[in-house]
Amino acid sequence: MTTPTLAEIEDAAEALRGVIVRTPLEESDHLSDLLGVPVRLKLENLQRTGSFKIRGATYRLSRLTSEERARGVVAASAGNHAQGVALAAQKLGIKATIFMPLGVPVPKLLATRGYGAEVILDGDTVETPLRLAAEFAERTGAVLIHPFDHADVIVGQGTLGLELWDDVPDLDTVVLGIGGGGLAAGVAAAVKARAAAEGRTVRVIGVQAANSAAYPSSLQAGHPLAVATTPTIADGIAVARPGDVPFEIIRELVDDVVTVTDDDIARALLLLLERAKQVVEPAGAAGVAAILAGKVQASGTTVVVLSGGNIDPLLLQRVVSHGLAASGRYMTLQIPLPDRPGQLARVSELLSIAGANVIEVLHTRHGQGLQISEVILQLSVETRGTEHRALVISTLEDAGYTATILPD
Repeated sequence: MTTPTLAEIEDAAEALRGVIVRTPLEESDHLSDLLGVPVRLKLENLQRTGSFKIRGATYRLSRLTSEERARGVVAASAGNHAQGVALAAQKLGIKATIFMPLGVPVPKLLATRGYGAEVILDGDTVETPLRLAAEFAERTGAVLIHPFDHADVIVGQGTLGLELWDDVPDLDTVVLGIGGGGLAAGVAAAVKARAAAEGRTVRVIGVQAANSAAYPSSLQAGHPLAVATTPTIADGIAVARPGDVPFEIIRELVDDVVTVTDDDIARALLLLLERAKQVVEPAGAAGVAAILAGKVQASGTTVVVLSGGNIDPLLLQRVVSHGLAASGRYMTLQIPLPDRPGQLARVSELLSIAGANVIEVLHTRHGQGLQISEVILQLSVETRGTEHRALVISTLEDAGYTATILPD
């Protein structure tokens, strides 16, 4: 496909008027200090259905013929695309069937059903629902709504880029997550076209989860490649192969694609909760993670897209704990002790001297490899950062104790 034109994206914006909301931008003093330029957050986590996906899904469905609408639509998704298709179908009076993996977060499942779609659960990853959705379309005639590999979806996502350009007059750099590539392709097409019309340049930087990063190798090869993926908390951008349609646009228009670890993403989620008071899902925090990890270079006003906010509360709880640990603010220690009175009190005194706050204590005589005269003390403690964590460890070790940090 050729790159979407500015006129096409502007037409899509008109078509979406009254369906999507114009999400706000907020300054981030902390990220501005880190990057050395003004940084603003585009709060697409506050979009209807909780993510940008409603843009592309609604525009795609709005372009269906009457005959196609009568056949219904089918989609596969781990959550955000499912909700976007379900709500768009509800608004347009189209029957929607959504295939989702068995482990889909409950809030996303309930929301998708709440918008009136029929939901079928199958498979451990989104690959199975994608296959089943394609088979369903072949069998029933329903129109398959792909989450990123279609021109209309990309044009719809590009409306976000128009908002960035209109709301940030001195826009220099856009940072956003990449999964299959629909959002990055659409936004890049919009901002680059607007910039060219005014004789300016804007950089677009895409961010992928390191455990599922198909774009770097694909861009190097010059064509989409499937990569072996491993689990990542950023399931919203965990795509094993770039879409054929967005890949060509990204290869032409996106200036750089970088990767971040799950630890980087956990730190970003924690920062957004504490500093920006924003609840964001892991995939939606990829851009912030890239800044925290030092992967972004910018020379002017930078906008980071928080692309979604649909996070399971139980996952949020785990991610916050992981983020605290990754930031050096929480750790679980295992300390072998001689089984005699006063040892627990002595360790508590040392932690108090070091200024660590004890959250949880487990004291047991039962453990593999323990001598009859030994016990194991397991402590979860709150610290103030990596330097303070090192101080706590050294305080215990100077007193003759061996303290091992357990994985969070």
